[in-house]
Amino acid sequence: MAVVLPNAMLTVYVLAHPWARDANGVPVPPNPSQKPAPRGTWPGSVLEQPDGSWSVRLDPQAWPVKEGDTISDGTGRSWTLSSTRQHAVPGIPDVDYVQAVGTLNPPEVA
Repeated sequence: MAVVLPNAMLTVYVLAHPWARDANGVPVPPNPSQKPAPRGTWPGSVLEQPDGSWSVRLDPQAWPVKEGDTISDGTGRSWTLSSTRQHAVPGIPDVDYVQAVGTLNPPEVA
């Protein structure tokens, strides 16, 4: 079994949910101008996959996170989550984590 160790301090930004979905199934926030609120910063892991997506592991304290929420690593990079699930082993909280897939957001241009 492979263990993914934290490689970043990740700040989780969440929006109000639930969201509607557009014709392509992409989550659309009820108010597109809504600014996400930071929930907290925890150790986590972000690893780029061969298909260009990013595998994200978050501390279980970050739950609940949903598709459309974002995370940031404090270096200017941020990811929008496209799928999330809570991984929990009953009776063994030390191995719990939140698994997500994210897309790297382009840097903002001033």
